[in-house]
Amino acid sequence: MENNENSARCTCELKDGVIAVHFKRELADPEDLAREPLLYMYRIIGVAIDADTGKRMVVYKALYGDLEMYVRDEAEFLSEVDRVKYPYVRQIYRFELC
Repeated sequence: MENNENSARCTCELKDGVIAVHFKRELADPEDLAREPLLYMYRIIGVAIDADTGKRMVVYKALYGDLEMYVRDEAEFLSEVDRVKYPYVRQIYRFELC
């Protein structure tokens, strides 16, 4: 993960209750968004430490569907969108905080 101003700002805001939007929301069909207004939106639960590796992990919960809970490496959570795979996505980061 790059140690720049944006990633530092994002890290300090990864607190319980903060809403994060995944970049794939931009790619969702308007009909899907009409049926599921919170599609690709998540609530941050917090940051946990992996007991085996010591890595910081973001714990977050979907605000749509079955309300599943996920965990993802913090560096990956804060990473930029892969511009090779998704050249037309406007969002800069994989998840952006509201």
